[in-house]
Amino acid sequence: MTTVAPESDVRRHELAEFLRSRRERITPEQVGLPPGRRRRTPGLRREEVAQLSAVGVTWYTWLEQAREIQVSPQVLDAVARALLLLDPTERAHLFSLAGSLDPAPNTPCPSVTPALRAMLDQLGPIPACVQNSRYDILAYNATYGRLLCDLDSLPPEDRNCMWLAFTDPQWRAAMVDVPDVNRVMAAKFRASMAEHLAEPAWKTLLARLDAASAEFREIWARHEVVGLGGKSKYIRNPHVGLLHVEQTNLWLGPTAGPRLMTYVPLDEETRSRLERLSRMEHLDRPGLPGSPGRPGRPGEDRDAA
Repeated sequence: MTTVAPESDVRRHELAEFLRSRRERITPEQVGLPPGRRRRTPGLRREEVAQLSAVGVTWYTWLEQAREIQVSPQVLDAVARALLLLDPTERAHLFSLAGSLDPAPNTPCPSVTPALRAMLDQLGPIPACVQNSRYDILAYNATYGRLLCDLDSLPPEDRNCMWLAFTDPQWRAAMVDVPDVNRVMAAKFRASMAEHLAEPAWKTLLARLDAASAEFREIWARHEVVGLGGKSKYIRNPHVGLLHVEQTNLWLGPTAGPRLMTYVPLDEETRSRLERLSRMEHLDRPGLPGSPGRPGRPGEDRDAA
């Protein structure tokens, strides 16, 4: 009979081996220590890592021995710095193995390459955009730019789905069942924010939403969390009418961060209307105070089914 080790045991042993491998590849000179006498093993000694991390030698030894001990994020951060874990992937791996939240994550901003922009454009009538886990809209094709509001008319700092969902009249008018959609979006945002609690950009957006929207404050106080995933939805586009689409996500990184998001039509009428939307060269802004508006075209359905 084969005995399977608990996941916690596997993680501790993986963490111990990872730390040992990184300790052995660093020379004393790299961390400002004298080379000293000839060493029997490569790299730093355990007591040197403990000294550089300002932790006890026994504690660090137990960590490399996969002992069942508690490790705080702050101590892991000190160990990571001592072992020169400057690469974001290595640092993330360390905290993942320890089952701990990184207090100072070094998450690079996702790059929207020319190839990715070309892919967005090639999708043509299918609305598509690139978002990060904070719901910032980093890039989008023409159809997505006209889907829920006139994105081109907004300043870059306002091109964030959370901000628009709770504050933009045009975006809110386009979404069918706004209370439910916004509740789920806030729950997804809270789940994603757990990995970014110390990051200023996240805290700034949260404070901005809290100050601008009583609806957001009420929903946020519920502490609901939901995982990311696709779903079908109805959208009332002010230019071509009701659309029935399925939201899909294609992840662009190793974690649930930047993603390519598309709205695929679920019926022929929606497909036809999205093709018409993609061909538009100029947008009016109907339905907003002070804007001239424009009557709907014959046969356009502006109400949810």
